[in-house]
Amino acid sequence: QVQLVESGGGLVQAGGSLRLSCAASGNIFSGTVMGWYRQAPGEQRELVATMSSSGRTYYVDSVKGRFTISRDDAKNTGYLQMNSLKPEDTAVYYCNLWQRLVNYWGQGTQVTVSS
Repeated sequence: QVQLVESGGGLVQAGGSLRLSCAASGNIFSGTVMGWYRQAPGEQRELVATMSSSGRTYYVDSVKGRFTISRDDAKNTGYLQMNSLKPEDTAVYYCNLWQRLVNYWGQGTQVTVSS
């Protein structure tokens, strides 16, 4: 079993930055894919970024050049650095870990960007 705990959300003005963290605990194996998703009110959950254990990354077009995903496997922690935030980035952000055909989710952290 794996547990994920996000932190780092909050309220920020447009143009500001936030850094989200995702601490993983439990049975963590190699070959995982860590991802960040977000869900705005009334919207479906959408993929924001992923990073494999080999370092391959993916970003949704709307965050390219502004967000950076990273991970520290020695600490079992993932990060999402968010710069140049926009009001449309407002959402609950969820950490996701894909491991051995199972998806694990954190409880989410609220990010609110004011205009």
